[in-house]
Amino acid sequence: MTAQLIDGNAIAAHIRAEVAHRTAALQARGIRPRLAIVLVGDDPASQVYVKHKANDSTQTGLVADLERYPAIFPEAELLARIHALNADPAVHGILVQLPLPKHMDAHRVIEAIAPAKDVDGFHVANAGALLVGRPGFRPCTPYGCMKMLEHIGCELAGRHAVVIGRSNIVGKPMALLLLQKNATVTICHSATRDLAAITQQADVIVAAVGRRNLVTADMVKPGAVVIDVGMNRDADGKLCGDVDFAGVREVAGWITPVPGGVGPMTRAMLLVNTIEAAERAAAHPTPG
Repeated sequence: MTAQLIDGNAIAAHIRAEVAHRTAALQARGIRPRLAIVLVGDDPASQVYVKHKANDSTQTGLVADLERYPAIFPEAELLARIHALNADPAVHGILVQLPLPKHMDAHRVIEAIAPAKDVDGFHVANAGALLVGRPGFRPCTPYGCMKMLEHIGCELAGRHAVVIGRSNIVGKPMALLLLQKNATVTICHSATRDLAAITQQADVIVAAVGRRNLVTADMVKPGAVVIDVGMNRDADGKLCGDVDFAGVREVAGWITPVPGGVGPMTRAMLLVNTIEAAERAAAHPTPG
């Protein structure tokens, strides 16, 4: 068996087209959906990420304001800027690119963003909404993974899904989203004993640890769906994921590539959250 590829680029292109249609509908009403992207410091990877996010936004008709600040930028000034963006009715979404410089408290910065503009879905209010099944913004990476599973027609009810990783950004929200679809979910992490014995039972595996070749062919049940969230570099500097792609592809039923899998979907779901924020704001305008 050779697994079928889940093409994140193609699915993301379809989602961007939908966002462009929704953006045009708002623009016809005189509303310009706007995303503020804040970058502090000169981390090379972060600079690439925000460039892609800004380009994606512009291509779908969203207005993307990219604000850059030096690594020595005081946290107090960043918080003040966020509060100003919160108060600006023309700004619908706010994204602060992580990681932040070491002198900043990332949790405090994220919590300063108004939940209604937290299009990354990291604010505790949105995390809580996800936990109890209420409307809110979903973190973009697990949200994108769910869209990929939906695209291939993966019926999750009653299936065993194994999430490898327990981060607040991917692992935990991924597990909650799978639970909402009535999957039976196991969360594995660095203290899990005999990881292979657990993954071998999985109908769906989501690998989100950041460790190259963590998931190998002998750990995968034939026909399973394997979603690779990892972003690593191999010995030659080539981008790769947490899954031994060549080996696992010969066992799995479906698999995501790296690059071209989860990455484009993460960016696409940021656009979805942003247009959703603009639509909510249009439906419930702030008085004044």
